Amino acid sequence: MTSTPLKGSDRLTAGPLADGTATSVRPRLRRRGRSAPYWFLVPAVLLFAAFTVVPIGYAVWLSLHKVQVKGIGLGKGARQQVWNGIGNYTDVLHDSEFGHSVLRAFGYGLIVIPTMLGLALVFALMLDTPQARSAKFARLAIFLPYAVPGIIAALMWGFLYLPTVSPFYYILREFHLPQPDLFDGGNLYLSFANIAVWGGTGFNMIVIYTALRAIPQEIYEAARIDGASDLKIALRIKIPIVLPSLVLTFFFSVIATLQVFTEPMTLRPLTNGLSTSWSPLMAIYDSAFLRSDIYGASATAVVLALATFVVSFALLRVSDRYTREDRA
Repeated sequence: MTSTPLKGSDRLTAGPLADGTATSVRPRLRRRGRSAPYWFLVPAVLLFAAFTVVPIGYAVWLSLHKVQVKGIGLGKGARQQVWNGIGNYTDVLHDSEFGHSVLRAFGYGLIVIPTMLGLALVFALMLDTPQARSAKFARLAIFLPYAVPGIIAALMWGFLYLPTVSPFYYILREFHLPQPDLFDGGNLYLSFANIAVWGGTGFNMIVIYTALRAIPQEIYEAARIDGASDLKIALRIKIPIVLPSLVLTFFFSVIATLQVFTEPMTLRPLTNGLSTSWSPLMAIYDSAFLRSDIYGASATAVVLALATFVVSFALLRVSDRYTREDRA
């Protein structure tokens, strides 16, 4: 009697055990293969939970509490953390200074966003033309300010704004020209906006330029055969195609505007005309670290996060609706 050799599939599906029974190996291998991607996701999920979900949850928990002081606040048990419900949120919504900081952030954004995205689009279109020379060097030169840390950029521009050390003021004095105070009144918005535009234009330019490079060259060749100039190609072909990239950079810019902090916080020691709550994040910092009201600061942070989410969601819905109408 001769034995037939087992095939590879048979060896995987059947194997003798000590008690003479058979077991199936392939289902176990399939289960392991299906679960493998989830094991690779475990480190990322743990890091996201530890450094994003847990801090957000803790901030929400703090925002629903307050400190209750008994007597003069001395001795053990004189200061206790008690439930406050929506009391902190009510205080935030009735805080006129926080409302003014939000309005200042929107005013700042009205200057920064159109200027920055407009320059980024113009630079990207110029670099994408066949007549562009030294395009690699130009891209690097425009993008380079984005690589400078925000604090260093703010300090650099801050000293350029100071009349006593700025070379620009020296030139203005030599030619007997007006010397504006860039740390006073409305000029303060222009000073902060200049730093943001200088640092953020390069990043947005790269995003738009990458979208332009993805457009097939055959479209441009067909347009030139039909007699279209570079200006018409830019207005009627390039800009409509890269509109999703423009929308993406616009959303990023809106979020960055609501979270402006580095520029005003860094320049504040250089002037007396800048309040400690000039922007929403500065108001949160002032409440948490200068007035030691971490519960009110947490409520303010939650309100700002919700406002950012609502604004972003509304802009996305409007953009998606117009995109669908254009496709239809």
